[in-house]
Amino acid sequence: MNHIKSVIEPSREIPVIADVDVCVVGGSATGVFAAVRASRLGKKVAIIERLNCFGGNATAGMVCAWHSMLDVDFEERIIAGLSAEVIERLKKRNAIHIRERGPKTTSRMMEISKYVFNVEELKTELDEIVLEHNILPFLHTMFAGTYIEDGILKGIFIQNKSGRGVILAKAFVDATGDGDLCVELGESWRRADTLQPAATGAIVYGYSDIKNADDLLYKYRADYGIPNICWDTFVPNTSGISLWCKSNLYYDVSDADQLTRAEIEGRRQNRAMLNLLADHSELGSRAVLLSQAATVAARETRQINCLYTLKGDDLMHGKAFDDAIANGAYPSDIHHEEGKMGATYQYLDGTAEYERYGYPVEKSRWFDEGEPYRKYWQIPFRSMIPASKRYGNVVLAGRAIDADRQAFGAIRVMINLNQTGEAAGVAAAMCAQSGIAMADLDVTALRQRLAEGGSIML
Repeated sequence: MNHIKSVIEPSREIPVIADVDVCVVGGSATGVFAAVRASRLGKKVAIIERLNCFGGNATAGMVCAWHSMLDVDFEERIIAGLSAEVIERLKKRNAIHIRERGPKTTSRMMEISKYVFNVEELKTELDEIVLEHNILPFLHTMFAGTYIEDGILKGIFIQNKSGRGVILAKAFVDATGDGDLCVELGESWRRADTLQPAATGAIVYGYSDIKNADDLLYKYRADYGIPNICWDTFVPNTSGISLWCKSNLYYDVSDADQLTRAEIEGRRQNRAMLNLLADHSELGSRAVLLSQAATVAARETRQINCLYTLKGDDLMHGKAFDDAIANGAYPSDIHHEEGKMGATYQYLDGTAEYERYGYPVEKSRWFDEGEPYRKYWQIPFRSMIPASKRYGNVVLAGRAIDADRQAFGAIRVMINLNQTGEAAGVAAAMCAQSGIAMADLDVTALRQRLAEGGSIML
């Protein structure tokens, strides 16, 4: 019996479903912010998202926390823009909790994890922002290929319930998180030998009533096939409802087969944790699983090779860049590979911590106490432009931008990557307006437009 290895798909005419200035591929908060920035500069914008909502990890992935917008000493405001706007909007919905520093604060990471929001309310907020800006939205829509004519990227093919179509545009933002558009275009990329684990979020009722629940999870985890336990928090302005990001999924979720296995394993781990609590606590059987994330929340997959690789030394020593488009003070935060518990945090002020549940925090220094230090770091625009410069109308936003292992550990959280979305949107609008390639844009003008739009450019 012959086994067919491949087939030829017949050619066919594909309808043009939109002709815009800017097309954003990927509807995370980073992607939405790119679309909004381009729209505010007068451009016609389309955005596609494979899931049923905008927000990515922040909504469908149930990662419900954005981090501090202040410098490492919690003194100077270094981040603003659309993240700050959304926080203000969530306040009006009574859908966000803002942690304040004080004498009762016991965890440094708790101080940094400042904003805890209701993921369901954020979905609606992002819907409204997209519609308010007359952005053309496509949900349940997969990126399916590129339309290239005379060596120029003219459009992207999409697939959804209405079939196949093409969106034409003058400029494109790859906000897929995994660099899917750039990979399809043949841009070079790399992946770490060991990836930080993904997680499957869950909303659980009654967990907070269980005494020493995390101690039980840690003690008996191996018996239930739970490799590690991570963090949880609460749903703002509710009682007894917890949000879990406790699972640890050691898969490359940019690979289709591994993504499928990760989705199944994440739900299994959440159920196993509830089984464990029911077996080992009198109140454990009262914990009820209310919902689980629509997609695993990835921490790390591909990095696209760009014009500049942001290095750990750049960040940890606060290197200033002429083309800086984002600021941050989040530590280099690396969740360890399978078989090694916990996470390592390296802060700008020279301190470092290795945290494992069930063990005291191991504190150290990576430079001598008393030495001067920078209070924030920056991301350069060059780290968002694919290195080949083959397609001058493409820019990256989100976690697939170019950074080494240590630098990526710092930039990867949403409050930082949201800024790359804003920069990508402004750059795409400038590119669409002028026809000038991303690599040749006037970065002074780019920074000025970001600042005029509410970003803080130091």
